[in-house]
Amino acid sequence: VQLQASGGGLVQAGGSLRLSCRASIRFFGLYEMGWYRQAPGKQRELVATISSGGSPNYIDSAKGRFTISRDNAKNTVALQMNNLKPEDEGVYYCNALNPSHEAIGYWGQGTQVTVSS
Repeated sequence: VQLQASGGGLVQAGGSLRLSCRASIRFFGLYEMGWYRQAPGKQRELVATISSGGSPNYIDSAKGRFTISRDNAKNTVALQMNNLKPEDEGVYYCNALNPSHEAIGYWGQGTQVTVSS
């Protein structure tokens, strides 16, 4: 499984970014997909997931600000991030999840999100 995330950049606090991820995986539509974030000096954390049926879940800090979506026809998953805060800063990755909720793909380089205060 290979995944390519894009769309990061530098934004002022309160701004928005839309991340996109393309997954090279058979039967993409059957997998739960997730967006992860790794801040400097911290472990990678799962920020948002979307089930094969399109049901989203978010960590508390992302609720109301982030929206995850998927396009099964294009093997892509997106993360719309609004009202960005400095604590949202980090490298964002996407991945496919197995039924045990573990990431199964190669992480790749991710996409950097920088939020200036």
